[in-house]
Amino acid sequence: MRRRSFLAAAVSLAERRAEAALALAGRPPQRPSGAAAAPRMKAGTQHGSTDDILRTLAALGVHHICSALPSRKLDEAWSVEGLLRLRERVESFGIKLEMVPLPLSSVYITRAEHPNIMLGKSPERDREIDAICQMIRNAARAGIPALKYNLTILGVVRTAPTRGRGGALYSTFVYEQARQEPPLTEAGPVSADEMWERITYFLKRVIPVAEEYKVRMACHPHDPPMPAEKGFRGVHRVLGSVEGLKRFIEIVPSAYHGLNFCQGTVAEMLTDPGREIFDVIRYFGQRKKIFNVHFRNIRGGFLNFQETFPDDGDVDMIRAIRVYKEVGYDGMIMPDHVPRIPGDEGQRQAFAYAFGYIQALIQMVYSEG
Repeated sequence: MRRRSFLAAAVSLAERRAEAALALAGRPPQRPSGAAAAPRMKAGTQHGSTDDILRTLAALGVHHICSALPSRKLDEAWSVEGLLRLRERVESFGIKLEMVPLPLSSVYITRAEHPNIMLGKSPERDREIDAICQMIRNAARAGIPALKYNLTILGVVRTAPTRGRGGALYSTFVYEQARQEPPLTEAGPVSADEMWERITYFLKRVIPVAEEYKVRMACHPHDPPMPAEKGFRGVHRVLGSVEGLKRFIEIVPSAYHGLNFCQGTVAEMLTDPGREIFDVIRYFGQRKKIFNVHFRNIRGGFLNFQETFPDDGDVDMIRAIRVYKEVGYDGMIMPDHVPRIPGDEGQRQAFAYAFGYIQALIQMVYSEG
């Protein structure tokens, strides 16, 4: 017995030494044959899903994606057969279709695919919600596990871009410089209570369908946040604060109701994102409400910020990736916005830089034991 115990201890010590050596070399330890792989984060993207893009993503090692929008309306592209064709084409490149966007995009209300949902107009919004529910059912039948969406009137608001590292153009927002003309949008004045009513109306009809069909629904926060007391052009942005997002996830308790957690947008809500963002990640991550991550950095904070390269902002992105691991997040980590470099057609170089940065951080965090 003593000999067997000695041999077992020797094998265990050798295994620990091998794992330590691999960690120092920057490689995760090898699992025994047949052992289940631990869930882990993946580099992902919503960059597009043409064959050319998929071929490039596969070469870069980005094997998990959110596709481009199949169609602006419930048509053949949103049929079970159409979605199956999309999934099979993506998979033919060795890439998993993790998520598909609904036609509830981050655009100004006059360009919205289904405007009446956020305008609060019945019965038009009921017909639009019925279409969304059918898209959820069809996605489930096609084997697509998650859908992302926005509930917005203003879309993404920015002021003039500013120069960043190497002369790159950084997307920028300064509230005091933002033009509020005309004073109201086509939606008219929309109070916080009216926004909550419209959001709640949507969720209470849609999330039960998502739960029945086991499709995760990932909502993007309002980008950028606006002053709570006055909003912007008459519209209050209730999903533009951490407290608002906390309220949002509680409206319909469900494991299939959560966030397309845009770290950049959430950082924009904070006065000191370099210090505060980590506890926000923990709050939503511990509750399993983070379904996707837009891994974006900013310089500045609430009402005044630049969108930077991932290593050029105020948030320690190494610390952030460690917190996602800490809370057990195992979904996609993706860039969404990148700076514009002179001569970089289609921002290809900037996106490639972001993919490489994300891949390196994921490798690093899983080599740390």
